[in-house]
Amino acid sequence: MDKKTLRKYTRDFIRAKPETSDAARHMKRLLATKYCTTIIPNSEILRQYRLLNIKKPDQRLLRLLRKRAIRTLSGVAPVTVLTKPYPCPGRCVYCPTEARMPKSYLSSEPAAQRGLSLKFDPYKQVNMRTATLEANGHSADKIELIVLGGTWSHYPHDYQRWFIKRCFDAANGRTSRTLNQAQMLNERAEHRIIGLSLETRPDHVIPAELWRMRELGCTHVQIGVQTLHQDILDLVKRDETLDNIARATLLLRAFGFKFTYHLMPGLPGATPKKDFISFKKIFSDSRFQPDMLKIYPCLVIRNSLLYQWYKAGKYKPYSHEQLVGLLIKIKNIVPPYVRINRLIRDIPGPEIVAGNMVTNLRQLLQERGVQCRCIRCREARKEIVKQNQVKLKERVYRAGTGEEHFISIESNDEKKLYAFVRLWLPDSVKHFIGAFDDQTALIRELHTYGELIPIGSKKTAVQHIGFGKRLLAEAEHVAQVKGYEKMAIISGIGVRGYYRKLGYRVEKTYMVKKLTVSH
Repeated sequence: MDKKTLRKYTRDFIRAKPETSDAARHMKRLLATKYCTTIIPNSEILRQYRLLNIKKPDQRLLRLLRKRAIRTLSGVAPVTVLTKPYPCPGRCVYCPTEARMPKSYLSSEPAAQRGLSLKFDPYKQVNMRTATLEANGHSADKIELIVLGGTWSHYPHDYQRWFIKRCFDAANGRTSRTLNQAQMLNERAEHRIIGLSLETRPDHVIPAELWRMRELGCTHVQIGVQTLHQDILDLVKRDETLDNIARATLLLRAFGFKFTYHLMPGLPGATPKKDFISFKKIFSDSRFQPDMLKIYPCLVIRNSLLYQWYKAGKYKPYSHEQLVGLLIKIKNIVPPYVRINRLIRDIPGPEIVAGNMVTNLRQLLQERGVQCRCIRCREARKEIVKQNQVKLKERVYRAGTGEEHFISIESNDEKKLYAFVRLWLPDSVKHFIGAFDDQTALIRELHTYGELIPIGSKKTAVQHIGFGKRLLAEAEHVAQVKGYEKMAIISGIGVRGYYRKLGYRVEKTYMVKKLTVSH
């Protein structure tokens, strides 16, 4: 189709104002017949729409055209990049090994395919992902950079700095001489990295490593925990202890990171009852209490030792009903301050020899009437809300050597979550180990849910009606009343400007502000 006809096609589509996906598909078929062409994909219609430079774009129509709209409805645009293959210090029996991939990743996985095709070049991966998001109608000015691959902390330090710098270079649209320069540019860039997630093992979580992560701009750490049964950890050759998991968890919290536990029900030696006990302990024992979970039911994949065990009859995965029954019980006890990010790992079916093959487990559980209270199931997403429809809610629980305050703005019935802040108040201890002393309160996460609104947008939505500032003021008040002298926020590089406007300044990679202590 020539450019002139394509513009006419787009204008006709806009004038038609379809209100549903079915209506949009019907209109595209009619226009394809009218202009004797194939059906034009949404991404091309979006591109043509932007070229028209309409002063007041039809946001409803843009949402209708947007592909996989849920990707940015948590308030950020996730951009996943993969590190190069590198030896892993672990010897876990369930991990597959593919020569050209980082340990435990398969070349057929979507993000891994992209990484492999681009030879694991971080600059190209970020560029491709942001371009794809924008072509599909998403704003990518607030990026959550998610680095996957082998054990991050096991990679050479020079490679780590180079990799992250190139990610920032791609977001900035220019190459800097140093990582620090790239980060400074990103504070005002068109594509700002407001969060950086790295993966590691609990045994690599030490203060020196956490400081390195902070210098890179990391705000979120994912660690493989798998289970809280020591006998199972030993059987699957995890080379990990519960005491070490607890130690790593405390350090992550004391440094202000938000963190995710990877958990794997159905491992060798496990039963649904033992797995449920493990989850209950995670939520009740103050040594653990993660912020987020990725639940990956154990799968049998070729090129793993577990595959040999399975063939020899030494291992049998849970049946579908066993797994679903377990997940229902787990969902019923998840606290409202925990987010279940994933219920399955995105491994293509042909790669799975045995184990769960159902890709829509979350939907299946909802259809069975499960009323999950986790953050993901309650987040507001596209909703617009009035102040009189919400309330401030504070949940307090023991976590590590301190007190966690999950302060949120929710609907009056608590079924919808619009914004929250995680505030950790460390106990006064003689030999405190953390990023600051024990007189410094830590904000580990401040998040407003809803459709991602571009920087500078005047659009009324959940992210732009002051919930963030209200929660920050409330957290400061709580800390002041408790006698803390300073507030430190583990800010992403791209959001430092927001905190500067509220009186915070950079100190030791954090945004810090002195508090007036209440007596």
